[in-house]
Formats: sequence, C-alpha cells, structure tokens
Amino acid sequence: MVRAVWMNLLLAFIPISLLLEWVFKAPPLWIFATAVIAIIPLADLLRQGTEQIAARAGQTIGGLLNVTFGNLAELIIAVFVLLGGNTVVVKAQITGSIIGNALLGLGLAILIGSFGRNRQKFNRENAGQLNSMLFLVVIALLIPALFDYTERLPDFLAGSTQARGNLDEYLSLGVAVVLITVYALNLVYTLVTHKDVFALEGGEEGHGGASPWPVWKAAAVMVGATVFIAVESEMLSGALEATSTQLGLSPFFLGIIVLAVVGNFAEYIAGSYFARQGKLGLAINIAVGATIQVALFTAPVLVIISYLIGKPMNLVFSSPLELAAIVAVALTVTTVTKDGEATWFEGVLLLSVYLLLALAFFFVTPRIGGEETALPAPARTLISSSLPVHPPLLRL
Repeated sequence: MVRAVWMNLLLAFIPISLLLEWVFKAPPLWIFATAVIAIIPLADLLRQGTEQIAARAGQTIGGLLNVTFGNLAELIIAVFVLLGGNTVVVKAQITGSIIGNALLGLGLAILIGSFGRNRQKFNRENAGQLNSMLFLVVIALLIPALFDYTERLPDFLAGSTQARGNLDEYLSLGVAVVLITVYALNLVYTLVTHKDVFALEGGEEGHGGASPWPVWKAAAVMVGATVFIAVESEMLSGALEATSTQLGLSPFFLGIIVLAVVGNFAEYIAGSYFARQGKLGLAINIAVGATIQVALFTAPVLVIISYLIGKPMNLVFSSPLELAAIVAVALTVTTVTKDGEATWFEGVLLLSVYLLLALAFFFVTPRIGGEETALPAPARTLISSSLPVHPPLLRL
C-alpha cells in the first residue's frame, strides 16, 4: 500500500503540537486538536512498519506481530487517559473502537470499494468465523454489565455499594483473563492449525506492490512512531477535560467518537484502499479483525494494566447504550456479511447505523460511580434551546 501524500503532510502537526505545548503554552483546545491530528499519520507509520517486518517473518510470526502492534496506537492513548484517572473515557474509547471499526471502517470500505462494481465477493467461511467471535464479544461484555445492573439495587438498599464495586472489578479481571485466553487460542486456530482456511483469497497481499523497506528502516519507524504516539497521547490526555468544557462536549463523547476514530484511522484508510483494489475480503479482515482485537485483547490488557498502576477499571460501561451499540454491531455485521458478497448500499447501511449511534452518544449522560454526570453547559444550552419543553404530538 502506497502512503498517501496528504498523510505525510499531517506529520507537520507533530512539531506544531510540541511547540504549542512546550514553548507557547497554548490553550488546551489547540493542543488537543494538533495532538489528535499528529497521531493519525503516526499510527499509519506504525502500521506500515509492522506490516513490513511481518511480511518477512512468515505467516505465523507475521500474524503475531500484526496482532501485537495492530492496535498499539489506540492502546497507548487509552493508557495515558487511564493514568489520568478517567476510566469512563477509556471504556468509551473501547466501545467507540468496536463500533468504529465494524461500522465506520467496514462501511467506508464497502462503499468505496463498490464504486464502478455491481457487487464484491469475499470468503464466507472466514467472515462466519469473525462473526462468531463478534458474538463472543457481546456475551463477554454483557456479563459484567448485567451483573452490576441486576445487583446494584439490593446492594444500594443495603448500603454496600462499595462492596459491589469491588466485585465488579474482580469479575472484570476474571473476564479479562478469559478473553485473552480465547484470543490466544483463536490465534493458534487461525495462524497454525487452520491457516489454510483463512489464507487470503486470490493471493491478496497487504502491500499493494510497494517496494519493501529494509528491516532496519521498518524497525526504526516502529520505534519512532511508538515514542511520538506516547508523547502526543500524554499531551492529548492532559488537555482532554479542558477541551471538553470549551467545546461543550462530554469527555465521554470525545472518547467514544474522537479518540476511537483517531486510534483506528489507519485501519480505516487501509481497509478502504484494499476494498478499492477489489480485495474486500482483506478489508473485512482488517475491520472486523480490529474490532475483535479491541474487545478480546486491548480491553482485557487495559483492565490488567489498571490493576498494575493502582487504578482498577471494570468492564461495566457507563451507559446501557454502549451495550446496545455492541449488540447492534454484531447483528448488523453478521447480516451484511452472511452471504459472501456486498454492494454499495450495504456500506451505506453500516455508515447509517454508526451515525445514528454517534447522534445518540452526543446526548448520553454517562453514569459515574452510580450517579449521572451533567452535560457541559454549552451542550445543555444547545439541547434546551433546540427543543420545546412540551412538543405537541398533533396540531389541529
């Protein structure tokens, strides 16, 4: 895959963001915006460096490398937000990555890949395996939430909400261990014991004929991109709360939409590129595979890291709408991919579901510690000024 010129131009935001933070002490909104833009090309560089080394390491080792570093940019962003103590935003970012990869990323790939084509075909068996994993994601993320929601009322009446919070954390830690184990076994299944089933169709390659990089260059790019992503993520995390207040958007919304899109933007570009080349099967592997990786690898790793840094995080999401969104992802993606072919209108359907969820998340009031948090003042003003207090159902 050839790196787009505009992606290289975005690298200019790295020094711009550093100057704004360290020299000019600019307002948080400027720092947040430039850091967000800077992470996009850095994540793409990290992906390309990983692919270059993976291509030389063989299918099994290469697959492991792609798994390990595929979502590293997103993981780094989440770790710095977690260090800031904002677990609501971290969990929102997890949800946003799941729905973003499966709906926004895959929807764009199908839509862009369908230009000039009546329909595109792909491996149904491969898609079926991915869909099965998606339903495991739904079950695994529903269990902690159902446990919390069904047990909170009796505990609240008994005055022992803190004990229930501890149980949520213990349960989430156990779920994290199970998910990582299942993900490891899935790697063995897809990369070792049944790798012939999941071989790319028609000799699809991940580099689109581009000249291979020397190993030293790929390694240097990976290390450099990782370091700068960490620096930009720290700046982004530090400016998050102030930016939220200034824009009138909740930190929850910034996490579930902005941070999630930034962390996975490189996958969106790669999936759309390969779909345009007629390799929709590879685009589905990227989009749905990244979705599964977030839920079965990134989220559990973040739970474990939260314990190591002394800020335990559970997998009980701040809003029931997050769980509904994850269920919608599994149902929608399964419906679209079950027949082994796709048209442009199915891409539109996926994008429509994403936009509907994003609109709903704008109005969500996340729950923290059993209590609802207020929307920032500008958002409350927008809502109250846009809607009548008692809208009439019928005008005679």
